[in-house]
This record gives sequence, C-alpha cells and structure tokens, in this order.
Amino acid sequence: MSKVSAILTADWHFRDDQPVCRLDNFMETQIRKLQWICGIWKKYDCPLICAGDVFDYWKSSPFLISQLLTLLPTDRQVFAVWGNHDLPQHSLELQQKSALYTLVKAERVKILPGVHWGQVPDVNSGMEIDGKKVLVWHVGVFDSPPAWTGDADFSAIDILNTHTEYDLIVTGHYHTPLVKKLGNRLLVNPGSISRQTADQIESTPRVYLWYAETNSVEELIIPHRKGVISREHLEKKEEKLARYQAFITHLKSDKGVGLSFRQNLEQFFRINKTEKAVQELIYWAIEKSDKEE
Repeated sequence: MSKVSAILTADWHFRDDQPVCRLDNFMETQIRKLQWICGIWKKYDCPLICAGDVFDYWKSSPFLISQLLTLLPTDRQVFAVWGNHDLPQHSLELQQKSALYTLVKAERVKILPGVHWGQVPDVNSGMEIDGKKVLVWHVGVFDSPPAWTGDADFSAIDILNTHTEYDLIVTGHYHTPLVKKLGNRLLVNPGSISRQTADQIESTPRVYLWYAETNSVEELIIPHRKGVISREHLEKKEEKLARYQAFITHLKSDKGVGLSFRQNLEQFFRINKTEKAVQELIYWAIEKSDKEE
C-alpha cells in the first residue's frame, strides 16, 4: 500500500444544540465521531484537513470549545480554512471573535492561506504535500446542479478546468460527498461528518485517505447509527400548513362576512391572540394560494 499523505474532511459543524431531526444524544455522537477521526489521524500520522465549518455557530459555548481542545491532540494541528459558519457575519475581518480562532490560538488548528468562504484562489493559495500542489477551498461544488445552486457555486469540472495548477482540490460547504477526476488531477468534496438534517437520512458520513503518489483517494465510512434521524418534525409542519390552508379556504368562501377578507383575518387574529409567526405563515399561504389560482 502507498503511504497515506493526508486525511480529507469537511463540514464538522460542531454544535451545542440538538438538531431537530436527531433522536440520539447528539453531543455524545459528535464526541465519538471526533474520537474516531483522531484515531485514524494517529494511525496514519499525516496531515488532517478540514475544508471549513469546524463549528456550526461562530459563537459556540466555552463548553463546546473545551470539548475540542480536549479531543484534539496537542502535538499536531488540523489544517483548515474559514467556513461561513465559522465567521461572525460571514466576515473574515471578524475572525478573531470566533470559536475557531480560540482553537487557532491554542495551536490545535492551523489556518491555511485561502481559500476561505467568499474568496477565490490567488497566487498565495494552496500548499504542497508530498510533492503535490493542494488547494483547500470552502465553496459550493456540485456534480449535477441542484435546484438551489447559488451565484457562488461551481461545478467540479469547471473548477478543475479553471485551476489547473493544483493536483488536488479539497472543497467544503456542500454536505454531499463528491469525487471528480480530470486526467491525473482530482477534486474531493468530503461532505459533512455527521447528519444534522432530515434530508441526510440516507447519507453515509465519511472521510477520505489521500495518496499523493497516485493522486487517488480511499473512502473510510465513519461509524454511525441507523434509526437516529426522524422526519416527524417535517411531517407535522406539513400537516400544520395543510390546516392553515384549509382555514384560509374556508374564510375566502364565507359569503356572510361584512368586512373584506383581510380585515376579517386581522379581526380573527386579534380575538384569538394569534402569534406573529403564525400570522406570517398564514399570510404566506394566502399569497401562495392566490398565485396558484
């Protein structure tokens, strides 16, 4: 077997709160995942790369920061770039206020020169590992364009065709794993190390071992449990929206009201002391219903 030159990860999204879709103790789950990654790191004794979003919220608690300070070894550093979740207001100028900056000052994380969230590569981007040029970039990269692609997102082929000076490009931000090869060059989007939304119910968290000698990767599946993600909260939301739409339809069809529809609705809200968030949802459903008619 060739020597492992680096371990590729992205989007750790360590967080204090419990994702609404998770049925387990998510704090314990996060700790187990990082312990496993650190075990792989120790085994292969090579650089560990995270392509941004170490934290889910830049203002994470001292407790959460202390967990990472305890788990991450003191004799080596994680190589990382700034993700949008790591930065206050997504601004690099405010990086010193962030939880990730604490890990940097404690020498558990080493920030690479670009390419951070909102940036594009320049002459100072990238690093060299075992004779290969490596670019780490927190940017949305897709294989087939998703419906919600933003202006700052790119296709894997476009990136490989544009930044030809790099042998390996490691990206973050999209939580779906992707490996794309163009000639003897490689792009890897490792995906998130944990499943934090219901749409990831069928996802398989992983990291990649990278072999510089052949510029190839091997996926390692992160141990994870089945049956710990629920869609119940989404189903309840859909049921609630259906009830609101039925209520709106009833109001619209009520021919006995003397006021306008909107006035009747506002009067209903006052009498029933309806929460502002519920009012906004009903108004949104009205607009949606009007467009469909």
